[in-house]
This record gives sequence, C-alpha cells and structure tokens, in this order.
Amino acid sequence: MKELRTERLLLRRWRESDLAPWAALNADPEVREHLGGVLTRERSDASVARFEAAIERRGYGWLAVEVRESGEFIGFAGLDDVEEQAPVSGVEIGWRLARAAWGHGYATEAARAVLAYGFGPLALPEVLAVTTAANLRSQAVMRRLGMTRDPAEDFDDPGAPEGPLRRNVVFRLRREAHAVQGSREGA
Repeated sequence: MKELRTERLLLRRWRESDLAPWAALNADPEVREHLGGVLTRERSDASVARFEAAIERRGYGWLAVEVRESGEFIGFAGLDDVEEQAPVSGVEIGWRLARAAWGHGYATEAARAVLAYGFGPLALPEVLAVTTAANLRSQAVMRRLGMTRDPAEDFDDPGAPEGPLRRNVVFRLRREAHAVQGSREGA
C-alpha cells in the first residue's frame, strides 16, 4: 500500500517511533470510549504488528496518520476486512485519532483519501463503516463522507457486554455514489 497524501496529512506505513504515541492514544479512556476500554502498551504494540502484517498480506490496512507540516503522529486511518463474526461483510473504513487532533477535520480528510484509494486502485464496489450507536462523532464523519445508514442493518455485537458498546450501526458507500459525489464537489 502506497502512501496517501492530502493537503495536511500523510497516511503511511508504521514506524518504530509511532509505538509510544500510539500507546498513549490507546491508553486514553476518552479515545477508547466506544472501543471497549484502554489498551496496555503490549496490546497496543501488538496491534501495530497485526496492522503491518495485514498490509503486507492484502495490500491495504490501517495506516499511521501524521500531520505533514509538523511530522506529528496523530493516529490511524485505513481499510480492513470486517470481522468474520459480524453479521455484515465487506471492507470497512475506519479512523482513530488522538484527542488533541479532534475537531480539526483530520478524520474526514484522511477518510476521503482512504476512500479514493479504495474505490480507485483497489476497485472496491463498496466500503462500509461500523461503530457503536453512541459514537456520534464517528457517525458525523461517516455522513460527511456521503455514507448512508440503513437502520435494518444495525446489530448487537455478541462479543460486547450489555450496555452502550453492544448496539452497532452500519453505514455504507458504493463506488458509484462516491463518483457522483466527487463530480459534484469538483464542479
């Protein structure tokens, strides 16, 4: 998977220097609020090894995101196969940013680059996004990307405990809709 560049961001393969800020991001309860709790340093480091292996194997995955102007690591964005036990299937887009990077439009900017890669070189017919029903910030990004939700696809995650992490919502975007949206934005 090649690097993806936007006006302000660089989405790239992971580096050793990303491990400490990635662990700090994953140790922040507010960042992990909709993800099932904080991660230890060991689990955080192991996740990066899995991300890199997936990119090598499939040609896509979760990329590190940095601010081009400063070189600061701020999180990840990318594509991943939906987990096998989920009641939906396909390729999922996602992002996770450090709290200090929230509110700057970085998630939407990174996700747009990921969609362009997914619908362009990867020729995916569709991309979906899954989050908890309570994660309104991520749902707002999904809507800004032109993704739509069909409440009939929402599901309860059997691996999540009773509570706010159990109910999940599904948003989708088809390649044709993305192309139409892109042509309207370019006009």
